[in-house]
Amino acid sequence: MTSGIDLQGSFIDSLRAVGLPPGAAKALWMPLPMALAIVIAIVGVLVVVWLERKISAAVQQRIGPEYAGPLGVLQPVADGIKLVFKEDIVPAKADPWLFTLGPVLVVVPVFFVYAIVPFGQNLVVTNLTIGIFVWVSLSSLAPIGLLMSGYASNNKYALLGGLRAAAQSISYEIPLALAVLAIALMSNSLSTVDIVQQQAGVGILGWNIWRQPIGFLIFWIAALAECERLPFDLPEAEEELVAGYQTEYSGIRFALFYLGSYVNLVLSALLFAVLYLGGWEFPLPLDRFADWFGVSPETSFIQFVTAALGILMTLFKAYLLIFLAVLLRWTVPRVRIDQLLDLGWKFLLPVSLVNLLLTAALKLSFPAYFGG
Repeated sequence: MTSGIDLQGSFIDSLRAVGLPPGAAKALWMPLPMALAIVIAIVGVLVVVWLERKISAAVQQRIGPEYAGPLGVLQPVADGIKLVFKEDIVPAKADPWLFTLGPVLVVVPVFFVYAIVPFGQNLVVTNLTIGIFVWVSLSSLAPIGLLMSGYASNNKYALLGGLRAAAQSISYEIPLALAVLAIALMSNSLSTVDIVQQQAGVGILGWNIWRQPIGFLIFWIAALAECERLPFDLPEAEEELVAGYQTEYSGIRFALFYLGSYVNLVLSALLFAVLYLGGWEFPLPLDRFADWFGVSPETSFIQFVTAALGILMTLFKAYLLIFLAVLLRWTVPRVRIDQLLDLGWKFLLPVSLVNLLLTAALKLSFPAYFGG
């Protein structure tokens, strides 16, 4: 069952049905993907910030936030309100334009990428045929913003943090892109929806995590480095650089960096679930469940239930990855900058190249299993 909902097509078709010209319908749709992406991302960030506090507290045998709402669920909201109303200071000798543009350039491109994430059976804001390429290209803008922020702050610690961020991002973007390229090679597509559909039909055995056992490790390590999660938080290592490129930032500008790190983490977990864990697909084919209950899988009710459960499955897989990232934060010590760069250039890059060549060879040798 691969039929589903394309939000863009459904919205434009509904406007055309009431007599609106096609050009006007498309013009009305254009601002909506960004608005939807922002809403989805911010809600996801609020949930993940609360989860990180609770999981971190459990790891350290603490309770975590309790008083801001039931079980502290409003604590992320309180943090956001505090940062929005906190005094926003620009250093006297900083470049005000670059100082402001830096955090904006870090956060805004990530929001656009949420438009290509399928949360259910084709339940995607816009199904771009080059969706994965758009993600890789937009993510490459973040190090420019980080370097810009460090340079504009007129602070030596901030500048070093910006340089570290740029070096780290470049080091891990290449292995990440090569791992994604191997997935695209097997799926014969750069569309996130097509990649999930290519994994459908046989349950957990059809997921790309089995076809790409090396690629998924490369992807997750590189994604953690791109998100600057421990053990890869070298750009803002507080013991060495005060707070790195964030040193001179406060108020809403600092909030953008804070928001961007979590938005990127949620996005990486969702894309990992889409690329390697079958997206909305279940570990067992849903056709078997329908057969067990004696119901046709093509009925409207089963289609609705399948779509709803598919959304929950995508979010559950992403949650497991976020849970793993939080555990790593409180388990693995921070690496040194030379170790970080060596891991990216001397290990992950050659391994990702070998993985890509092996994928191409296996695709030619076993086209039935490797998407020929």
